[in-house]
Amino acid sequence: MTQSLERLTRRTESMKSIRGIVHTMKTLSVINAAPYDHAARAIEAYHDTVLTGFQAFLHHFGPWDAREVAIVRRVLIVFGSDHGLCGNYNEALAAHVAQAVQNWPEGPVTLLCVGAQMEDALTDQGMTPKETLFPPASVDGIGRLSNLLTQRLDDIRHAAHPGDISVSLAYFTRDGGAGQVPDITSLLPLDTDLLRDLSTKPWASRSLPSFTLAPDEMLSALIREHLFASMFRAAAEALVTENAARMSLMQQAEQSIDDRLEGLTGQIRTVRQDDITTELLDVIVGFEALKKGKKRKKTKAD
Repeated sequence: MTQSLERLTRRTESMKSIRGIVHTMKTLSVINAAPYDHAARAIEAYHDTVLTGFQAFLHHFGPWDAREVAIVRRVLIVFGSDHGLCGNYNEALAAHVAQAVQNWPEGPVTLLCVGAQMEDALTDQGMTPKETLFPPASVDGIGRLSNLLTQRLDDIRHAAHPGDISVSLAYFTRDGGAGQVPDITSLLPLDTDLLRDLSTKPWASRSLPSFTLAPDEMLSALIREHLFASMFRAAAEALVTENAARMSLMQQAEQSIDDRLEGLTGQIRTVRQDDITTELLDVIVGFEALKKGKKRKKTKAD
């Protein structure tokens, strides 16, 4: 019984140590998600400013010429994680991407991946990324990653033909009470419905916008900032949902550990009670043996 009690005590202490680690990781997930959430909201305000620039451009130079452009290459950027302990976060997004790509028109697809764990998940789905980039380790790194991805798109665009590539982003986004859902957003070609709405939207100010850049340079700058803001938001949203997935997994692990600790505590109480009962029985047996010994001595004396 003593060995069983010692074994149970060691298991309980080990489980408490694991629970402390899990609780720390859950707390870190909550702390890490907050600045990324703030960054995602902040870039939305900046993106609205970029869209206002598109609106001013369209009001000044006229409606968008929605000519059909032959797509010679499709680029898909997938935002995943570089660390584990977030459940099937990467695998679920990779499966969603693989299913979506099957429905795309035939043609070469250039796959850019963010996160080593996502690279493995995509490889398991039969898709090999052309390049895998490290996800940002802090909010400051989101801007650097977005600039790097924008440069990669420029290189791919120049290697094909200007304007002849399509760009899409795949990442997990928040969905209110549903938690998080995989999303694939198209960036290029520009959404004609969005441009039509911007061209027909009344200008909010009595002051008309003016430009110092040539129209082509202005349009290129707006498109570049649109890509940058969209990728910045996708990266920030991916980091928020990754930490949310990790926090959810840690909560489940914490609850499981608590259940195991409760079971171990019950077993320890049972073993201790058995030990106490055994010791009491030993005392009683010893006491009865002493009483019988005294009676025999007394009978002999009489």
